[in-house]
Amino acid sequence: MHKTSAWPLALLYAGLIVYASLFPFTDWRNQGLNPLFFLWQPLPQYWKAFDLWINILGYLPFGFLLTVSALRSGRQRHAVLLGALAGALMSLLMEAAQSYLPSRVPSNLDLALNALGAALGATLANLLEEMGALARWSRVRERWFVPEARGGMVLIALWPLALLFPTTAPLGLGQVMERLEAAVVERLVDTPFLEWLPMRDVELQPLLPGAQLLCVMLGALVPCLLGYCVIRGGRRRGVHMVGVMLTALAVTALSSAMSFGPEHAWDWLNLPTRAGLGAAAVLALLLLFARRRLCAALALLALGIMLGVLNQASPGPYFEQTLHTGVLGRFIRFNGVALWLSCLWRFGGRVYLLTLLGARESARDGGGIGGRISGVSGSGIGRVNGGVNRRKN
Repeated sequence: MHKTSAWPLALLYAGLIVYASLFPFTDWRNQGLNPLFFLWQPLPQYWKAFDLWINILGYLPFGFLLTVSALRSGRQRHAVLLGALAGALMSLLMEAAQSYLPSRVPSNLDLALNALGAALGATLANLLEEMGALARWSRVRERWFVPEARGGMVLIALWPLALLFPTTAPLGLGQVMERLEAAVVERLVDTPFLEWLPMRDVELQPLLPGAQLLCVMLGALVPCLLGYCVIRGGRRRGVHMVGVMLTALAVTALSSAMSFGPEHAWDWLNLPTRAGLGAAAVLALLLLFARRRLCAALALLALGIMLGVLNQASPGPYFEQTLHTGVLGRFIRFNGVALWLSCLWRFGGRVYLLTLLGARESARDGGGIGGRISGVSGSGIGRVNGGVNRRKN
């Protein structure tokens, strides 16, 4: 049985399906319909090719990840069936739940296409298993990563998706304070609890160039250090560091182009950003051979500093106006999913790093205690045996 990252990724993808299927989660009501009424309705007369493909492709990764999880867990006989049926059941539940949302229309065609996508994903996973591709990946994983690398690998895989949502400072994930305050105030309007909220003495200000440089540097350094926590050897860490830098450039440019227009794809790459990326690369090179525990501690420190700086700054009026009027970026942000990833990735990283440091501390203490007990027991047995031998003599 293998410990695989496919299972937590499948759970996260299931959450993405729920979010995308039931957004905007408002105005729930019982419309007096059987939740499964859509099953025996005629097929929709009006549809677009894009709708067909997006329903198939939307569930393909879900079936793929579930099947890989089953294959890696030793359930080869029913892996494809599990992936296909789980995808169909998920789609059935989502379509049924949409009958309680007036803004959503459940469809038997969507159900069929989603089930087809999950079945195709499951079949693809099984095909890769029969070709030996998954076994080769397992061998590569064993060479590159430490055994307990699932959490770090999942965070690294989610990092480019989190970057799709444009941020005030490039790579500056985790700026949530102003949004959180606005949401809390909105919920507490016309209640006596509104007066309980603390008031800031100074309004949030846009980031200064020096603060932007710091945020970019830490934003690029953290995923490098996160990889160092789970990757073996300096050479492989170097490959990971180059991949992080290239991914940061490519995904941020894509996000900017999709949100603000292709002509603005590289507007974010100003002097503070270039200096921050260069500083991050130098620091990442200097830490190539650092111990994993040190890398985890430095990553945790970097996250804390960056979150503190980012959440003392405002997004800026031009950024907010452009973001809300940008039509191109609506598709790539998936109804706000990228926003949630952008806000929560840093906090998930902190939880993982704290868990990692705590586990290693416990293991070190346990080893020390065990060693001391073994040493004491061994020396005690030696003295007893010595005394018995002397009495015999």
